[in-house]
Amino acid sequence: MKPYVVFAALSLLALTAHADLHKWVDAEGKVHYSDIVPPEVSKTETVSNVSGKGQAQAPVQYSTKSYAERDAELRKSREERTETAEKKAQKDADAEARKRNCLAAQQNLRALEEGARIFNYDANGERVYLDDAGREQRMAEVRKNISANCD
Repeated sequence: MKPYVVFAALSLLALTAHADLHKWVDAEGKVHYSDIVPPEVSKTETVSNVSGKGQAQAPVQYSTKSYAERDAELRKSREERTETAEKKAQKDADAEARKRNCLAAQQNLRALEEGARIFNYDANGERVYLDDAGREQRMAEVRKNISANCD
C-alpha cells in the first residue's frame, strides 16, 4: 500500500511542476531563466512552452502537412535546385567561351600588329594576301571583338 501512496503524492506534485518560464537579464548582462521572478527584476519576458505540455492545440507553424503536400514541396525544391545548377553551368560555360574568344582575339591582334603576312583563300582556293587597308580593317574587327569579349 505504501508504494501507491508515494506514487499518488508524487503525481500530485507533478501537476504543479508545469509553470510559466521567465527570462530576464541582470545588471551584468547575463541572461537568466526561471519559473520565479526575483523581486529586484522589473522587466521579464515570458518564454513559450516548447515541451508541448499543456497546449490544447499545436501552433500554426507546427501544423503537420499531409504526405502529398510534403512530397510536392520536396519536388519543387529539387526542381529549383536543378534549375539553379543548370543556370550556373550555362553561365560558367558562357564565361569560359568569352575567355577563349578574348584570348584568340588578342592573339590575332598581336599577329596583325607584328606585321606578319596574313592571307585568305579565295573562291578558287588560291592564297590572297592582305594589303594595308585590309589589315587595318581586320585590326578594327579584332579590336571590336576584344572589347566585346574581354573584361
